[in-house]
Amino acid sequence: MIDWIEEVKKRKNDLLVDTMDLLNIESTYEEESIVLGAPFGKPIAEALSFMLHHGYQSGFETKNIDGYAGHITYGDGEEIVGVLGHLDVVPANEGWTSPPFQAEVRDGKLFARGAVDDKGPTMAVFYALKIIKELNLPLKRRVRLILGTDEERDWECVDHYFRHEQMPHVGFVPDASFPVIYAEKGIIDIELGYHLEAMNVESEALCMKEMRAGERLNMVPDQAEVYVEGHLANELIDRFENFLDQRKLKGKAELIDHHQVHLVVNGKAAHGSTPEKGENAGFYLATFLREQPLSKGDMLFLEKLINTIIDDPYGEKMAIAHSDSELGSVSVNAGVIEWCEGKGKLGLNIRYPNGIDGDRMIERIADHFREDGWQMDIHSHERPHYIDPKDPLVKTLASIYEQAQGNSDLLAIGGGTYARALKKGVAFGPVFPGRDDVAHQVDEYIHVDDLLAMTAIYAQAIYELANETQ
Repeated sequence: MIDWIEEVKKRKNDLLVDTMDLLNIESTYEEESIVLGAPFGKPIAEALSFMLHHGYQSGFETKNIDGYAGHITYGDGEEIVGVLGHLDVVPANEGWTSPPFQAEVRDGKLFARGAVDDKGPTMAVFYALKIIKELNLPLKRRVRLILGTDEERDWECVDHYFRHEQMPHVGFVPDASFPVIYAEKGIIDIELGYHLEAMNVESEALCMKEMRAGERLNMVPDQAEVYVEGHLANELIDRFENFLDQRKLKGKAELIDHHQVHLVVNGKAAHGSTPEKGENAGFYLATFLREQPLSKGDMLFLEKLINTIIDDPYGEKMAIAHSDSELGSVSVNAGVIEWCEGKGKLGLNIRYPNGIDGDRMIERIADHFREDGWQMDIHSHERPHYIDPKDPLVKTLASIYEQAQGNSDLLAIGGGTYARALKKGVAFGPVFPGRDDVAHQVDEYIHVDDLLAMTAIYAQAIYELANETQ
C-alpha cells in the first residue's frame, strides 16, 4: 500500500520552493499588456509559462493553447481524468503584513495572494502527478492538469480551451472546500448603467465628481473613494472623520484645494459568494454621502444604491430573495460601484439556489432599475451545477478523503468553480473543515501542513480515478 503523505514529505522542500516561486508572479489581469499569446496580459502569461516549463522539465507532455490555457498530461488511454486549476488571481489591495507577491512562511502558514486561491492547490495537484510518475504507477486513463488563466474574471480561458481540446471523462477542481462539493449555486453577473441628464446644480453646496469602489464583481470592495467639489468641501472633512470614528472605520480625508476633498474609506474584502462576511466599503461611503448637501443628481444615484442593495445581501429589496435546504439563500454582491460626472455603474454578482428561475430573477432586477432610467447588460449567466451524491465520482473522492481525514459529509456551496465547465466534475478542496476561508482577503494564506495533506489526497484521487473500471 502506498503511503501518500510520506511520499509528499520526501518532496516537501521542492514543493514549497516551487509554490513560492509561482506565488511571486503577480498574475492579475492586465489589459495594457495584452498581446498575441497573452490574452489576459503578460503577468498571467508568465505564470502559465512557469507551470508548463516545470511540467516539461519533469517529463510530462505539455501544451499551451494560445495563451488562454495550458495542460500537463501523463499516461495513456482514450479517456481523460481532468483536474482544473487556475493561475490568475484577484488584485491585492493595501493592508498586507508582507508584500502579497513575495511569498513568506510565518507560523506554519504560507502567505501570498493566490496561496489558497488557486496557485497553491494547483501546485499541489502538479506534485501529486509527479509522485505518480516518479513511482511509475500504472494508469488506465490519461491524467491531465488543465491550467486556467481567467477564472477570476470571465472564464474565457476554459471556453477557449474546450473549443479546441478533448473534454475529460471525469474530473475535479481544487478550488473550494473539502470534502466533496456536489452542488453549486447559479451565478449571474450583471452591469447596470445610469446616465443622468444635465441638471442645474449652481445652488447646490457640494457635487460628487467621481466615486469608485471595487474592481471585480466576485469580490466585496474593501476600499472606496470619492472626490467632492463645492464651496463647503472643506467642512466635509470634519464630518467624515466623525463618521469614521462613530463607525470605528479606517479611512482618510484630504483637502485637495479650497473647493475639493478626497475621501477614502476601508471595508473588509470577502468572496462575492458570501457578501455577508465582508464589509462593502462602497456601502459605507454611500451611507455617509447621502447625509451631505449634494446635488440632486448625486442624491438620485446614492438613494438608488441605498434603496436597492445596501444592507441587503439576500436580494429582498429587489424581490429576488429565495432559499433552499441544500444551497441556502440568494446572495447579491455589489462588486463595482462607480459614479463620474453624471454617469453611474453598478456591477452585481448574484448567486442563486435551486427552486428559483434565474431568467425570472433577471427580469425582476431589470424592472426594478428600469423605472429610474437604468440600462442593464448581462455579462454571464451560469445555471446551478449538480452531481448526484451517489455518483461513483463523488463516492470515490469522499472515500479517499475519509481515509485521510475522517468525516466526509458532502457539501453544497454558493461559490462557482470550474467543476461546472466539466462534463462530470466536482470541487474537491483545498480548504479543510474548521479552517478559515481567506480567499480574496488581505493576508491570504495556506497552512503548510494543509498543502502537504492535500497533495497526498490529490495523488490518491488521481491514481484511483485513473484506474476505475466505470
